[in-house]
Order: sequence, then C-alpha cells, then structure tokens
Amino acid sequence: MPSPLTPADYLKKILTARVYDVAVESALEPARALGLRLGNTVLLKREDQQAVFSFKLRGAYNKMAHLSAEQLGKGVICASAGNHAQGVALSARTLGTRAVIVMPVTTPQLKVDAVRALGGEVALFGESYSDAYGHALELQAAQGLTFVHPFDDPDVIAGQGTIAMEILRQHQGRLDAVFVAIGGGGLISGVANYIKAVRPEIKVIGVQMNDSDAMMQSVSAKERVTLPDVGLFSDGTAVKLVGEETFRIARELVDEFITVDTDAVCAGIKDIFVDTRSIVEPAGALAVAAIKQYVEQHGTRGETYAAILCGANMNFDRLRFVAERAEVGEEREALFAVTIPEERGSFRRFCELVGELPGASRNVTEFNYRISDTAEAHVFVGLTTSTRGESTTIANTFVEHGFGALDLTHDELAKEHIRHMVGGRTGLAHDERLLRFVFPERPGALLKFLNLMRPNWNISLFHYRNQGADYGRILVGVQVPTADHAAFDGFLQTLGYPYVEETANPVYQLFLKA
Repeated sequence: MPSPLTPADYLKKILTARVYDVAVESALEPARALGLRLGNTVLLKREDQQAVFSFKLRGAYNKMAHLSAEQLGKGVICASAGNHAQGVALSARTLGTRAVIVMPVTTPQLKVDAVRALGGEVALFGESYSDAYGHALELQAAQGLTFVHPFDDPDVIAGQGTIAMEILRQHQGRLDAVFVAIGGGGLISGVANYIKAVRPEIKVIGVQMNDSDAMMQSVSAKERVTLPDVGLFSDGTAVKLVGEETFRIARELVDEFITVDTDAVCAGIKDIFVDTRSIVEPAGALAVAAIKQYVEQHGTRGETYAAILCGANMNFDRLRFVAERAEVGEEREALFAVTIPEERGSFRRFCELVGELPGASRNVTEFNYRISDTAEAHVFVGLTTSTRGESTTIANTFVEHGFGALDLTHDELAKEHIRHMVGGRTGLAHDERLLRFVFPERPGALLKFLNLMRPNWNISLFHYRNQGADYGRILVGVQVPTADHAAFDGFLQTLGYPYVEETANPVYQLFLKA
C-alpha cells in the first residue's frame, strides 16, 4: 500500500495542476458592507463566477487531464446531482471524451438540462445519491469507464487546492483565517494542504450545516462516521460519509470546525447579495455565515478573513424561503404570539405601543389575526430589530403593558408553518366584509385606517406580510352591520387606499367563512 501523500506532495500537485483550460482565476473582493458591520475585513473568493457557477470544475478537469489517452478514449463516469456533474460534463467536452452522469431521479430538471447542455449523457437512477453511486459503479465496470470521484481523489483535491493558491497570490497581506464549506471534504483538503505548506500561521476553518456535519463528527470520533440522514437545504454539502483521504487530511490540517443553521445561511446569502448583487446557493454562503458566528463568539476586531463562495446553483423557487428566513437569521426580525383583549380599541392600543417601543424605529413586518374567541385575540406579529437579543426585551415590554407575549423568533414550527396557518373559519365573524388593500409602506398608514373606522366596526381578520416593496398588500375582514354598508363605503372612499372587495370570492366562502 503506498504511503499517504504529504503536504509537500500535495503542494507539488497543486502547483502543477491543470485547471485553467476550463476555470478562471476568480476574483477575491472585499465585502465592504459586511466587513464594516463586523469590524473586520472580509474577502470573498468568487467561485460562483466559474463557467458552471461552482469550483467543482477545477478538480474534475485536473483529474481527467491526467488520464491516459486510452482512458479518455473509453470515457468517464460520475454520480452527482449537482455541481460536480456539470464540472465533469464541461471537462469532458473540453477534452473531447464521453461523460456519463448518473443522477437520482429526484434531481431538479434545471440541473439535468444543464448537464445535457454541456454534452453529458444523463442516466437517471434511484432516489438518492447512494443509489446513483451504486449504479455508476455498475456502469463503470460494464463499459470500462473511468470513475471521477467528487471529492475523495488526490487529483480532484489538488485541483480544488488551486483556489488557495490564488487567494494567497491575490492577497499577500494579513490573513487570519480562511473559511471553507465542507461536504465530502475535497475543497477543504486542497485548501488546507496549500495554506499549511505555504503560510501555516493562517487558520483553516471548516464549516458544516448543523444537520449535515459528517466531517466534524468523524474528526471528533477519530474515525469516519456515517450519518443516518442529512438535511437537504444545503444540498451541495449534504454528504452522509466523507472520503477516506479527505478525512485523513482534515483531521491533520484543519484548525477548527464550525456548524451553522439554516437561518444563518439565509442571512449569509443576503449579506453576499448586498455586497456583490449576486445570489449564491446555500453551500456558497456557509463560509460567510461562519465568519459572522466566529466574530460574535470571539469578539474579534481588525482581523482579515477569506470566505470561499463555492457555488451559485440556486433553484429560483428556493429564493422565497431564503428571503423569508434571512431577516430572522440575522435577528433583524423578531416574531411574537401576542394575546390582546377582544374588545374595542385594544387593536389600536397595541399598534400604538409598537410605535412607542424603545430602541430604533421599528416596522411591522407581519401581522396575522383571525377572530376566534370572545374574550381574547391571538395575534402573530413580526417586528424589525436592530441588534441581537432584542426579542426578549420586546416581549417583556408587551407583558408589562398588559399584552401576553410569547417570543417565537427561534421557534421552528412558528417560522415554517404556523405563520402561514393563522386564520380559518369562525362562527364569530358575522356581518363580515372582506377587502384586499394596498397600503403605502410608511409609518402611520395602519393607524390612519384604524382611526377612520367607526368604533362599532370590528376587525375580524387581518393578514399582512412585508414583501420589501413600497406598498403593502393587506387582507382585512371587518364586521359591518347591514345598516352601515353605505357609511362603510364612504369610509373606503375617504381612506383613499386602493382596494378590492372579496366578500363574494368563492375562495373566501370555502376556506374562511363559516
């Protein structure tokens, strides 16, 4: 059995790696807004700028460029549901060889189409990566193809290590730590080998999702650990078992490991967008999320950190979820369940209290309510915050003013489901008229609405979520006696907000009206 490769061996392999036939030297640029907020310099290594929007083509091409003419003549094969598949397909097209890509049948069509567009032969098989991997090995044996592993191969590792070579060439000044996302470990193995060989004083910090931390658990256990399941939000790092070689390298060379959660990653995606106007995939934001967590835990100032933005293959339909969770992840939004008396004027009194809360000016980001009890009203409320930990103070303020409050800022059930389920049918909402309004997003818009209403008109439903536009779309149910309909119509005209009456809408009749 050959001796394990040393850092010196890997340094040579990285320095002689062939990647630039397909890869570009990606930019290393400062995240100025984020750095200013953190009091440290943050540099972003823009691997999202590669042709396949990920670093994976580096390792794939380096591996394939070192194959013999005979091996290239027969073709290559890999199992992948994402970025590695595109890297192999592009590399095969460049080298003029055949590439078979085995992908699970659950792979989004976007990624299947991207691989086919690059000339890859797609074989859909199984429900998971493990199924696809097993089928790929069968096809490899049957057709004499060469398997290109996504991470556990020295040539693949060396190709990924060229990222560290570029970072140290692009930034020759102070660099305290490089933060690297970990899936199977190929990227961090290449980065750690180069940095520890050239500038060993720089920390290499590995980052994993808290529900996909196979490398962290393996290093802790001193042996590879297979996770029974992994979270799929960061699909680019959702690996149950890390590689043998990558585990050996990470255990020896990585200085520290950090886990981050979904909300922190969503906030990281937003931070990257603010500084670059680019949207990375969840795996691409792991390093930025970890830098923020590291600075908060260690209280650092004036240090310099590099984050590798390892990919940007984001499904468009996931953006809604990311935007929803980013504010909570940064703790710029706090969520509450507030109990107010079901009596005239209590809604207005609560809104006035929100406007008087101590601290920076606050905006209501969400307000969901449906009448359900004659004595108490339970309201789901979102408020903007400016610093971490404010939600507890706000909840205590509500309680001090007679409104029962439950802080939901860190409640997963509330964030994922309950916020969308407040409401339903009720027998208490008699004489209800339902209206969709467009409110201007400015202070006092809601209070104007409440102040112009007659005291005997009761709000029985209220649904609002800030979507980041200049105008808010709000659904309101108001109990108006039949004799007051003309007066209510006059109120709507005086209010001056665009509206559509939905009282006769069959959707309302089916789902909200008793």
